[in-house]
Amino acid sequence: MAADANPLAIILQLRLLSEDKNVPYGFVYSKQALGRAYGVSGPVNAHFVTIKESSQLKQQIQAFQPTIEKLQV
Repeated sequence: MAADANPLAIILQLRLLSEDKNVPYGFVYSKQALGRAYGVSGPVNAHFVTIKESSQLKQQIQAFQPTIEKLQV
């Protein structure tokens, strides 16, 4: 989740929901940086990823995970 999201209340609600459901989450400094990390041209306020063991996308998700972790506050 981007720390500079506007309005911040939206992100704070997602944080509470994540905690309630025991879903790991993290904050990054910038929604622009989060968007770039995901390869999109615009800002991204929040992004959630789940991995199923049988998913064909598992390797791709794991490949960009270090990029996102570097952005975390």
